[in-house]
Order: sequence, then C-alpha cells, then structure tokens
Amino acid sequence: MNELLDTILDLVQGVDPVLRTALAGLFIMLETTILLGLIVPGDTVVLVASTGVSSPAEYWALTIIVIIGALTGASLGFAIGRFFGPRVRASRLGRRIGEKNWARAESFLDHRGGIAVFVSRFVPVLHSLTPLVVGMSPLRYRTFMLWLTPACIIWAFAYVTVGTLAADGYRSIADQLDYAALIFVGIIVGFWLLVFAVKKLLDRYVSRFADDTDT
Repeated sequence: MNELLDTILDLVQGVDPVLRTALAGLFIMLETTILLGLIVPGDTVVLVASTGVSSPAEYWALTIIVIIGALTGASLGFAIGRFFGPRVRASRLGRRIGEKNWARAESFLDHRGGIAVFVSRFVPVLHSLTPLVVGMSPLRYRTFMLWLTPACIIWAFAYVTVGTLAADGYRSIADQLDYAALIFVGIIVGFWLLVFAVKKLLDRYVSRFADDTDT
C-alpha cells in the first residue's frame, strides 16, 4: 500500500507549487461563492494540495492563498447578494437550493448577527449561502469581514496543517514501516471524522434558531 500512496503523493508534489497553490485558492474561492460552493469540493482540493507541501515557504504560501481565496469568494457572494440577491433567490438555481435553506440562513443571521457569519464558515450549505444573505441584509461589509476573517484563518490553518503534517509524517516513516500508508490514511480519516462531528454540532446550534422559521 505504501507504493500506491507514494505514487499519489509524488503526483501531487510533482505539480508546480505555484500552480498547485493557485488551484487551491481558486477552488476555495469557488466554494465560498454562492451556488458554486454547493458543488465545488474546495476543502478536498485544499487538503490534497497540502500533501504536496515540501517547504515552510510553500506551507505559508498555500495557507495565505487559501485565506485570500475564501475571503474573495465570500466577498463576491456578498456583492451578488447586495445587487442581485432577490433575483438569484427567485431564479431556478435559487429554487433548487430550497426555500428552507434560505430561510434558515436568514433566521440564523437575524438572531446571531456576526456570530452567524463566523459559525457559518464551518457549516455545509450555509458557508455558501450566508455571504449572499448578508449582502441582502443591513449588515455592513466591514462587519461581515471582521467576523469572517478569523473563521477563514482557522479553517485554512486546520486543513493545510493536517495535510502537510500527515504527508511529512508518512514520508519520514515510509521506509521503516510497511504499514505507514495505513497510519497516513488513519490520520486523514480521523481528521474528516472530527470535521464531521464539529459540523454536526454547529448544525444543531444553527437549528436552534432556524426552528423559528417553522413556527
């Protein structure tokens, strides 16, 4: 199994670092832009890209670009919401998202304000809808960025660090342990399970306020 993982990691690391970093930033920007974020697996792309990091400079470059990409995507979503929000919501794609999800995002924002912006970055669907919903609300862009920036920083460091450390750790023991690949897979799976658990907890927190839309 080590040979297979070596091939995959070498393939990722063989991509030009500038291109690899740019693609990660682009995908995370698309993930945090309205509608595209529901189909573009930005988190997976960032995690895979981080396994190719081979120096501190590449680590910091990837982390910074991911943060910038996330903030840029959310800013685009905010602008779309400010100028075209109602039309997007009434469009065919907006209807496919479901009125319940729109109402959920609005209710959470109405109740928690800036905290909703922070939390939504870690909640599926809401991380794409919230920028647009905020754009349609009275909340100012400056306040939106004030709450979103630390969330994006935490998110970026978590994904890039786990991917980088897992890959570096594997490479350091691959020659000594035949089951090193299993350790790598275990770390990644463990991280995904942790992310899943955190998302479920935050989703329940959001639901406490979304329930108001059903009454």
